[in-house]
Amino acid sequence: MTPRAPTPPDRPCPPSAPSSAVPPGPAPEPGTAAPGPGTGTGPDSAAGSASGSGPVSGPGSASGTGRHGIRAAWIMLASGWSGNQFSALLGAYRTESGLSESTVTGLFALYVVGLAPGLLLGGPLADRTGRRPVALLALALNLLSTCMLMVGAAHPAWLLVGRFVTGVSAGALLAAGSAWIKELSAGAAEHTAARRAGLFVSGGFATGGLVAALIAQWAPHPMVTAYLPHLALTLAAGVAALPAPETLPGRATGRAAGRTPGRAPGRPPEPPHPDGPGPAAPAPRQHAVPTGPTGPTGPTGPRPHERPRHSFARSVLPLAPWVFAAPTIGFATLPGLVDGGLDGWRTVYAGLATAVVPGSGLLAQPPGRRLAARHPLAPALAALVTIALGLVLAVLATLAAAAHGPALALLAAAVLGAGYGLALSYGLTRVAALAPPDRLARLTAHFWTLAYTGMFAPYVVTLLSGPFDPPVLLGAGAVLALLTGVLLAVLHRAPAPRRPDAGGAP
Repeated sequence: MTPRAPTPPDRPCPPSAPSSAVPPGPAPEPGTAAPGPGTGTGPDSAAGSASGSGPVSGPGSASGTGRHGIRAAWIMLASGWSGNQFSALLGAYRTESGLSESTVTGLFALYVVGLAPGLLLGGPLADRTGRRPVALLALALNLLSTCMLMVGAAHPAWLLVGRFVTGVSAGALLAAGSAWIKELSAGAAEHTAARRAGLFVSGGFATGGLVAALIAQWAPHPMVTAYLPHLALTLAAGVAALPAPETLPGRATGRAAGRTPGRAPGRPPEPPHPDGPGPAAPAPRQHAVPTGPTGPTGPTGPRPHERPRHSFARSVLPLAPWVFAAPTIGFATLPGLVDGGLDGWRTVYAGLATAVVPGSGLLAQPPGRRLAARHPLAPALAALVTIALGLVLAVLATLAAAAHGPALALLAAAVLGAGYGLALSYGLTRVAALAPPDRLARLTAHFWTLAYTGMFAPYVVTLLSGPFDPPVLLGAGAVLALLTGVLLAVLHRAPAPRRPDAGGAP
């Protein structure tokens, strides 16, 4: 038998290939950034839809990047809006509906409880069945949850169900929607594609709480009318995202590419064996050596022979809880510590705080991109230093609550929000670079789950406020943020673990 020469990974498509075939390319390696599915730019990438069995336009096409990616991102705005509209109404539920402090606190916590199953189930489901159906179903559930909260104005028991369903739907939207939008934006700049979902989520956080607070302050029937903007936004986001195609490999291009049983979704067919009718035996897989700003073995990129989950653990996990620990302290803890002299304006002040935190997070995105261009780890370290600074300002605000507390607390909230924006953009970018295409939604869900554990930070502060004063707890948080930065830097410099089968398939 004649030995078979290995097939070059960049071999062009033969002229006789069917017009609906996906152009072959090198298979993505574990731990490396993989291009989104359907990113071909040649004639074959557009011909898949001509057969009637594929999407109208691939996510990497000009149409997908310029139109579908942006339009689908509006569902993330609706998700962020739904999470923060209730936060700004906590004081109104105490005064208007007569709910106790413990009941209102429990309702806030139910959102976080619902997020966990939404994220952990929505991510794997989107990796199996597709990003589009899971994201659109979660958006419909998000709409239903707001209707439940409106009914809760007359029947408070519905508030419990509504808050839990809000968390489930928002979690599934974050898991499936983040992966869908990133893949729809595959033709855009790398940082734009990875951070687009985070930008729209932050926009929803910023506007949802403020609009709900303003309505609750002056509009009639505030516990009903405050939710009307989210209903309109969710319906509009669903209409905008509906034309966007599926992006999951195999679901988007499998039929058009003539998939065969036993072949991984989105992978091109094996070339025929020169000595027989069947496919040739695959050549041994080689581990790609990642390259980037720090070199092939730099401390920030995925390392040879390192699984994605190992890279995730050392580069994302330590930072993830700070993503939402910082903003929740800014808009949930600080207003209650400094609003003693704000009689009649507490709801507006709470809404202003919920807008300042994510709003400054949005403004931190461009500096974060410039920091990432200098060194990929720089945004993470800058985020932790910024969060520590915001907590120091929070200490000063609580100590000067009687004189300048509210104004200084808003400044602290803005700084904490900037840290949130830097941390969120870094986390989403790292996850997009580490995850293989068939596990992107799952790894994204893990990131969001870890990030949302930070929303328990206000309850930790409340729980420990008995034996410790709030300024002491906030100061301890600043020290902990700096120590997290040191840990992150050490983990990036530590040698990567060697796998016993480093020379074989993963």
